[in-house]
Amino acid sequence: MQPQQRTQPLPEKVVKTYRTKLGKMLVGNIENALDTSTLRGVEGKVNLIITSPPFPLVRKKQYGNSTGEEYLRWLEGLAPKLATLLADDGSIVIEIGNAWEAGRPEMSTLPLEALLAFKKAANLHLCQHVICHNPARLPGPAAWVTVKRLRLKDSYTHVWWLSKTPNPKADNRKVLLPYGKDMKSLLKSKRYNAGKRPSGHVISETGFLSNHGGAISSNVIDLESAQHVPSALLKYANTAWDAKYRAYCEENKLDLHPARMQTDLVAFFLEFLTDKGNLVLDPFGGSNTTGAVAEAMRRKWIAVEADPKYVEGSVGRFEKVERYQRQER
Repeated sequence: MQPQQRTQPLPEKVVKTYRTKLGKMLVGNIENALDTSTLRGVEGKVNLIITSPPFPLVRKKQYGNSTGEEYLRWLEGLAPKLATLLADDGSIVIEIGNAWEAGRPEMSTLPLEALLAFKKAANLHLCQHVICHNPARLPGPAAWVTVKRLRLKDSYTHVWWLSKTPNPKADNRKVLLPYGKDMKSLLKSKRYNAGKRPSGHVISETGFLSNHGGAISSNVIDLESAQHVPSALLKYANTAWDAKYRAYCEENKLDLHPARMQTDLVAFFLEFLTDKGNLVLDPFGGSNTTGAVAEAMRRKWIAVEADPKYVEGSVGRFEKVERYQRQER
């Protein structure tokens, strides 16, 4: 995540500011943090990098996004160093939102161009493209959707799953969805229409009779429907996680981060691509959703965030933190 508009430049130093039982938070730009002993010390050991970098915008928002070609080159330049942190079977999961051309009802291809540049610069494999759908999202872009009524509501973001090898650690059995009514009925009756389908698929007479504990998740993740959240992760889908953070910020008069990652999205990929005890990194930590979910799921974590205001607010996501100020070298 990217900080709000700053009144003064952020220091170039990187500082360890708090730690928990399983993780640590660094304050500083990721460019500088990559050269510290903390991140150099985990080269080849990070099992998952999951993050939502600042969205590529044609016009800046309050949290300071880069624009256009500048954004593309910036993200491309980070790719090789981030990739060196990955374990051989590790993954990078990047959520990138949509962008629109200034003053026109026309989508920008910049998010796709940036993703391709990132992939090429680090020589990564694209494992899968996942859509994060949030139907409860406010209608936007407002000028073209709610004012002039020329476009449809933008209700999804792209999630790109990349890796160093074509076969990173992954197990879709860990993120099975609850069976639907029809599948439950089929398993009970043990009857269905087998044979060849118009698509060319051949359905065997016993292919759907085994109870595997749930349905395989699709590559469209719906954050609004509990039916699309694996049973083991339902607790991360409720609003209590963010409510605690918001209450802490309100009590301490701290700005809320304007672009917080969804807890259930983070939980899904941690469960799918990592095991307990693995190491997770978020290079744009923001309100540190990643660290909080990793802590709850018993993964080790490191988060980096450039703006001290948001780091202070992120403390509210944890029951207990040890505060300290130690400059990284």
